[in-house]
Formats: sequence, C-alpha cells, structure tokens
Amino acid sequence: MKVYNFAAGPSALSDEVLEAAKQQMFDFAGTGVSIMEISHRSKAYDAVHNECIALIRELMAVPDNYEILLLQGGASLQFEAVPLNLLVKGKADYVVTGNFSKKAYMEAIKYGDIVCQATSEDKNFTYIPDVSEIRFRQDIDYIHITSNNTIFGTAYKKDSIPRTDAVLVADMSSSILAQQADVSDYGLIYAGAQKNVAPAGLTVVIVRKDLIGHEMPLCPTMMKYSTQAKNNSLYNTPPCFCIFMATLNLRWIKKCGGVAAMEEMNTLKSDMLYDFIDNSAFYKNSVVKKDRSLVNVPFTTPSQELDAKFVKEAESAGLIALKGHRLVGGMRASMYNGMPVEGTKALIAFMQKFELENK
Repeated sequence: MKVYNFAAGPSALSDEVLEAAKQQMFDFAGTGVSIMEISHRSKAYDAVHNECIALIRELMAVPDNYEILLLQGGASLQFEAVPLNLLVKGKADYVVTGNFSKKAYMEAIKYGDIVCQATSEDKNFTYIPDVSEIRFRQDIDYIHITSNNTIFGTAYKKDSIPRTDAVLVADMSSSILAQQADVSDYGLIYAGAQKNVAPAGLTVVIVRKDLIGHEMPLCPTMMKYSTQAKNNSLYNTPPCFCIFMATLNLRWIKKCGGVAAMEEMNTLKSDMLYDFIDNSAFYKNSVVKKDRSLVNVPFTTPSQELDAKFVKEAESAGLIALKGHRLVGGMRASMYNGMPVEGTKALIAFMQKFELENK
C-alpha cells in the first residue's frame, strides 16, 4: 500500500530525493563514509555547502546584495534573532495572523518598542488583515509578517503584503520554494527547512547585506548575522546532513522546472481539494477564500466524533498525519512540494468514500 504523508512538518520529501540520499548513505562522494561522518571543513562537504547556497540563490533569484545563511535553531530561534539583529532605532511593527507570528511578536517585545498593528485572532486566525487598513508607524526598523500560517491555513497573497518604506521581514517557513516570491521586496526572509527544503534542523536566512552588522550589544555571537555571514555559515559545525538533503531537494526542484513549476503543482493540488470541500455539504473549510493557504488545508466533518473516525480510517488507508492542530481541531492536509498530485487525488477519493459511508 502506498503511504501518503500529509504532515505539516517535518513533512514529505519526494521519492526521488529519498532514493538519491539512500544511494549515498554509506559512501558520500567517494569518501567511503556517510555525509553524517565527514568533517564540515573537508573539501567534500564544502562542495555541498556551497552548492546548497548557490541553488537557493538561483531558484529564488536572490540578488547579489543579499547573504544566504544556513543556520540552526529553527524559525523559532529567529523570533529573537530578528529583533536582536535589526532593532537599531528600537521600534518594529508586527502583524499577527497565527500561532507562530504571535510567538514571534511575544519574543520581540522583550527587546524594544514592539507593536502589534493588526491581528486576525478575533476570528481564530481565519483571515489575513486588510493591509490598506493597517497604519504602520513611521521611523521603525522593520515590519514582521508570517507569509503562510501552517496551523490555520491562511496565507498572504501579492495584494495583501505590506508595501511601505520600512524593511519587511517574513517568516516563510511553509511557503519558501513552494511559491514564487520577489526577494527584493523583503529585507529579511527566514524559514525552517522542514516543510519544503529538508529534514528538521536547518534554517535558511536570506538577509540584505546593509542590515548586517548593526546587532544589539547583548546579541549572542552565534545569533549575529555578521558572525554567520563572515564565516559562510561555518562558524561552528553546521547541520551537515540537513544541508546535504536540502541540496538534493534543491536539485530536484530545479530539475522539475524550478519554483514556478512547484507553485503550479501546488496550486493544482490545493484547487482540487478546495473545490471538493466547497462542493460538499459534509466537509467544511472555515478560512476566508481569498486568504486560503496554497499548502495547508484544514477541514472538518459535521462532528468531532466523525473527525476522529476520519483520521483513524484515513491512516489505515495509507493517508497519514491528517489530524488537525489542537488549536483548530478537525483535519489538516499539508501538501508541500514533496506531496505528489496522486496523493491529493487519493485523499479526495477517500473523502468521497467516507462521506458516503457516514452521512
């Protein structure tokens, strides 16, 4: 039985990427040992490290005036690293659209004059606040947003992204490489890799060079972007295996046609599932339609009892990790780059069957 993994993260990787990793597990690049065993100072590893950075730059069209950092600590560490590195005037505005953007805001308030200028918490984060109604302050260091809200299934679209003179910072953990983004619109992008890039353990930071080197005096050495940029993210031992896996995945994305091709495939998958849900009297998605996520689709049945039955029976049918987050309940289908279209079709077929059997 084919198993399809709908986990929100760590999430599915393509079979092709996993097979490529398998073939090199015991002998990486002719070294006779695994990538997990070689020195991060070796020539063999150095080639992978630099290829990973080069592929991110190529696939995301990252301008030359940006550094690409390969870090550890997850996106959650960046909740504090961002204010510690960017708060020069001591002021920043946040838009809170979900659990993780709220956590980022709560960490940042420890370090300066931080204001939540808009939030969608009043309706359980089922929409993105109208950017035309947000009054961002003047003379701030940055504005922080979370591009896609994994738990609640909402996402920023091009017309909902803030357009101001202030530096824009975005947590793109669940949208990076899944859809196109103009890096030059942002001063800083950060993303945990465990959804679209690699296994958990790697964090990608893309930061404009002029923003580096102005960190607060209390910023730890390891959290300084200047430390990491100066050392090509090799100040200490990096997550070598995760970077190796990221490189394999980035090669696969390039082979498939790049980020544009990933966005086209992800749009196909999400449109199929949303259309099925919207035309069903049995399933429901509560997110405002214009703000729906491309990669995370939460949904419910008519009762919590049926939700639990759905998750159990879906797992038996090879459709795993569909249980919704505790803050939302129900189910959630996360369909990142590693989820093939066939997986979405299999889910819809199961949903049809389950509905007929449980009306």
